[in-house]
This record gives sequence, structure tokens and C-alpha cells, in this order.
Amino acid sequence: MTTRKIVLFLIPHLGGGGAERVLVHLAAGLPDEKFAVHLGVVSRGSLGNINLPASVTVHAMGVKRVRFACVPLLRLIWKLKPDLIYSGIFHLNFLVLALRPLMPRRTRCIVRQNGLTAAQAGTSRRTRLFYRVLYPRATTVVCQTETMAAEMNALLGNSAKIRVLPNPVMPSSPTLPSAEDLQQGEPGPHLLAVGRLVREKGFDLLLAAFARVREQFSNAHLTILGKGSEEAALKAMSRELGIEACVAFPGYVDHPEEWFPRARLFVLSSRQEAMPNALLEAASCGLPIVAAPALGGSVDALRGLPGCWIADECSAQALAKSLCEALHSLGAVRRIEHAWIEPFRMENALGGHEALIDEVLAERRAGAQA
Repeated sequence: MTTRKIVLFLIPHLGGGGAERVLVHLAAGLPDEKFAVHLGVVSRGSLGNINLPASVTVHAMGVKRVRFACVPLLRLIWKLKPDLIYSGIFHLNFLVLALRPLMPRRTRCIVRQNGLTAAQAGTSRRTRLFYRVLYPRATTVVCQTETMAAEMNALLGNSAKIRVLPNPVMPSSPTLPSAEDLQQGEPGPHLLAVGRLVREKGFDLLLAAFARVREQFSNAHLTILGKGSEEAALKAMSRELGIEACVAFPGYVDHPEEWFPRARLFVLSSRQEAMPNALLEAASCGLPIVAAPALGGSVDALRGLPGCWIADECSAQALAKSLCEALHSLGAVRRIEHAWIEPFRMENALGGHEALIDEVLAERRAGAQA
């Protein structure tokens, strides 16, 4: 009888953004007849919103921040003695790799990179130094896109450690709102954006662009899901632009997909971005996409595809132009069949991650026998 391999996924906290959701999806998707899957959650917080099969064991370490997790993390690792650790957020990756010399020798480490690393993306010299010193300790570094992989290779100088694998997106098929629902809600069209309320997400550009959109679509409504340091400034900006009554900031929500049915467009206004899960989830549900050409180039791959409008530049004027073009072009069409999303669907993306885990574990066995 084959012994199941122990895989420990690590995330900073539940109820986080797309990076945390990716690791939860992977933990849920691995076959339990092959792997004994554990999920380590560093920070304090409720486990009530997590949706995992009973075969996945959740371990809450109960510390305030990742930097305080050294002792409880090592304690958990020595308790489980995992064959493989799979970590998915860069600051947690730094901690895992810093502790690697103190782990059981047989344990392998895969780290998933969840952001751009180039200096022009705002990555500090100190952070880039951490990448250079710590990431070579990883068995494999998983990147979402070729752009991220090229940046990582430039930092590490070792492309053999780097793999490009698409994020898994869970299937979701929210229904379209009924005519009665539309009559009861705010007039449309409804625009939806999701992300942390920070400068790199470009929500200031979106608000300025939306004010221009309102000149042509006077009943348009915008919802921005998320929390962050720019929340007060963005709300003040909406007041200054005179659009406060038609812009909603509901805050962070556990399930953004529940907001998809009423949305006419999904908007990605980021100044810099890899391939955000919110975009993938929106596309998987057939939402038309309007995006700024974010630094990193991944969104540019969607230019010219049906149901996707990519602005000519990262500015409010260009974004407003693309939003208006999309709304005029769609007419009565409410959903788009995005063929490009297929590699990201859970049933397609999971296989690549499982194959990588198999490969890493096979290399570990081969090394032990040598």
C-alpha cells in the first residue's frame, strides 16, 4: 500500500485576497487518496468562511503577524514532518525559506510568487535583496506569468528553479439578474472592480474615468470591493467629482462572485498587476472585461479578444474611452464566452500543480536513494 505524502500549504490568513484563495483551491483540489493535505494559517482570525473538504486539516497558529510566526511554524512543521511545504505569499515565503535550515532535511519547499519583482514595479532594494538571498533555498518557484518568470530569473539567475503555472479558478456560474431584480436596484449599467484600495490598483484613475462615463451613461453605477489605506482618499475623491451617490464601497467581501450577476462590466484599473484572481473569476463567469494596460504586460495579452477592451495607456482618459466603447459595443449582450480562461479553470490548472508536486517529491526520493 502506497503511503500518502504529507503536503502542508501555508497562507498568512483566511479571508484574504486572490493569493490566499489560490492556495485554498489547491489544498481542496489535491486527491486525498494520494496526499495527506494540511493548511497552516498563520494569523489569528475566524475559520468560519473557509470551504474545504473534511480531508484537509486546518492548523491555526494564532499569531498577529507573519513575522511573529517563527516558533509556531517550526513547531507545526516538526509535528507534521511534511514531505512538501507549499507557500504562496512573498513575505511568508521569506519566513519559510529563512527557516528552511531548521526544518527536517527531507522536506521540500515550493514557493508561489504572487507579485512583480522589478524595481519599476515599486519593489524596494531591500526586498529584492531578500529575494536574491532566500529564494535560491526553494526547491521550485512558481510564477503566474512569463513576465513574472523573466523578472524572477533576472533576480535569481537560475531559470531551472522557475515554473510558470496558471492560477486555478473555481467554477462558478452566477445567474443573471431577473428583470424584477434590475427594476428594484440602482439603474445601470453597473460596473464592478475588486482589489485592495491602494495606489497600484489605480482606483483613482477609475473614479476619474467613471465621472467621464457618466456624461454618456447618466444612470451608470460603480461598485469597488475591497479595503485598504486609500479608502478615505477615494471616498473623498468621489465626493469631489460629484459621483458619490453612484459609487459604492462595500468593503472587503468573502465572495466577490456574488456581485457578478448584476455587473455589466468588470474593470481592472491597476497601474501594475500580474494576473489577478478577481479578473480570472470574472472572466470565468462571462463578464465583459475593461482593463488598463498594467505594468507587467499580462493584461495586454487580452487585447483584441472578444469581450475584452484594453485601454491604450494607463490614464483616466484612456480608461474612460475603453469603458464607453465597451458599453456601446455590448448592446444587449450580457455575457461573453472567454476562451482564453480555459487553462485557468480548476479542472485544467490543478493538473499542472499536482504534476509539479509529484516531480518535486520524486526528485526528493531519488536524492535520498543516491
